[in-house]
Amino acid sequence: MSCAPLFCRPRAHRQPSATSHSGTVLRFDRKETGDIIAARASWRRPPGLALAASGGPASGNFAEIIQELNVMLSINAGPFALALTHLLLLIALVTATLIEARFVRRVHAKKTAVFSLFILGVVAARIAFVLTYFTQYSDAPWKALDIRDGGFLVWPGIAAAILGGLLIGWRHPEQRRALAFSVTAGLAIWLLGGWLLSSYQQGAPLPQTTLRTLYGEPVSVAEYRGKPVVINLWATWCPPCRREMPVLRDMQLEREDIVFVFVNQAESTQAVSDYLSRQQLVLSNSFLDPEGEFAREVGSAALPTTLFYSSDGRLTGSHMGEMSRASLTHYLDSQTGARSAVSGTSSHRD
Repeated sequence: MSCAPLFCRPRAHRQPSATSHSGTVLRFDRKETGDIIAARASWRRPPGLALAASGGPASGNFAEIIQELNVMLSINAGPFALALTHLLLLIALVTATLIEARFVRRVHAKKTAVFSLFILGVVAARIAFVLTYFTQYSDAPWKALDIRDGGFLVWPGIAAAILGGLLIGWRHPEQRRALAFSVTAGLAIWLLGGWLLSSYQQGAPLPQTTLRTLYGEPVSVAEYRGKPVVINLWATWCPPCRREMPVLRDMQLEREDIVFVFVNQAESTQAVSDYLSRQQLVLSNSFLDPEGEFAREVGSAALPTTLFYSSDGRLTGSHMGEMSRASLTHYLDSQTGARSAVSGTSSHRD
């Protein structure tokens, strides 16, 4: 497992072994307090991805492949892991840039503007988010600059980008046609693609995978159906996981109307217990997923991953990477449809 500032992703290593028939064997290499610890867990690729990688004949029907894609949240891209939503945004940006470049060459314009509008939209979306959840940053205002928590409000960003495009078109008539086609195409790909992606991802049921308590007892998260459920996939060696843990712990204490579940990935009971004890973290519903089966079932390729389920046990949202108190509050607000009383507090202690 290789770590990055935003998340940690699995790095697969093929090993010829009689026990590796179920798929690729992963070796998670990490450094903690100067010691190198190795752990292994089997990793089975979704059938749809295996077909694309091997180029072999399709086995099964189209509906089965779509069913596998329905639970994909992220993919591996070389040394990185990408959330599908981020990949879609990248595709939309590249498409808009190429379309603009084609028009610019025709009219001999001096410069392009799509990327500048993209930056403008991102900045506006972040500012709108920070202003909306400003109380969450009041004890540490500099954290508002840390965009790693994924805190953005989409529509203010889109509005800013469109207004910026209109201003550029008014000042530079030769760029109007290029901007109109490129921005429209980029937004269409992103919004329509996002809607389709949401249709595939959301609605997936709570996984039936059997987990283990720290005392070795079997448990299934499907038992928590009846209340909204937040599931966090984490590991002790993952820096973003460690940074966001106090935020999740605090929210678990404050939001009794929501069930928070912590699923450790591919680590021993002793390693997890020792870490929680050292950090003085008291977590309810802390479970073990020794073989990483839970992550495979939900389609997660990186840590940390946080999943949001409705009270009837259906997936309503997901987030890959570290979460701040503000971004977690935003997700919970989106699930409940209203600002919670907790969002007005400022007890961010990570």
